[in-house]
Amino acid sequence: MIVASLAIHGGAGTIPRANFTPESYKAARDGLRDALRAGWAVLSKGGLAVDAVEAAVVALENHPSFNAGHGAVLNAAGDHELDAAIMDGRDRRAGAIASARAIRNPVRAARRVMEASDCVLLSAAGADAFAREQGLEMVEQAYFTTPLRQQHWLRAQEEQAGLLKRERSEAEKHGTVGAVAFDDHGNLAAATSTGGYTYKRAGRVGDTPIIGAGTYAANGVVAVSCTGMGEFFIRRGTSHDIAARIRYRGESLEAATAAAIADLTEDGCGAGLIAIDGAGRIALPHNTEGMYRGSVTADGVVSVGIYADDFAVVD
Repeated sequence: MIVASLAIHGGAGTIPRANFTPESYKAARDGLRDALRAGWAVLSKGGLAVDAVEAAVVALENHPSFNAGHGAVLNAAGDHELDAAIMDGRDRRAGAIASARAIRNPVRAARRVMEASDCVLLSAAGADAFAREQGLEMVEQAYFTTPLRQQHWLRAQEEQAGLLKRERSEAEKHGTVGAVAFDDHGNLAAATSTGGYTYKRAGRVGDTPIIGAGTYAANGVVAVSCTGMGEFFIRRGTSHDIAARIRYRGESLEAATAAAIADLTEDGCGAGLIAIDGAGRIALPHNTEGMYRGSVTADGVVSVGIYADDFAVVD
């Protein structure tokens, strides 16, 4: 009997409801559904949690609605610098890359760092070189760029010049994708991937590839993937803090994740996260207008949502 469960997010920086077209709304929800199906295809066959989170995040990296891979935001120099991490709760091995510029699927490179190197984190040219050595698919910068992200970059540039007529939305600023999974064997895993935030300083690295900040997994405890302004998550050590609350204080998943969001809210940070505990229970808290999110429960029911009131079962 399958006891597995899976959750994903596509970032807490969602498009304001009034600005969504029916087509873009459907595209985002379909992207979440397809990523869940990719991860669940692994779990439903008795596969490992770490394989499921990689599959789900690859699907999100390939979808232009989300800020990772194809569809990543541009930095202040007009370039893409990509971060990703993956962690296997079985032995707490982890791999991550930061400021990569040419790896089509950064989460795949993070997995290779975990399994084929003696490092946890590789950055910039070193990350790209390693990915090439590993035979991963490499692309030109133009692959990551979409018309929507170009518009977001131009609006950020206008803001810098004091020419902006309306405040930029959270979706125009940042976003992240991630997945957490609990498999039939009781294993947990987490993976996260992002382009960072629009107009970020070249070389800036957020919480996504920092183990214990934006990504963390430990069997019997919790798997966590975070989304929001990374500096706050780094300072708080958010994902490890959730694990510590559960492990050492005996807090429930709901209490531990709610406390983490409360801390970030106190910091003034728009934030969200997804988490699964050692019993396969799921939490999807956020303090923003919405968070692209979805889950598959042990009975195989797939649900996705963007706003607080539209989380629903999908075919």
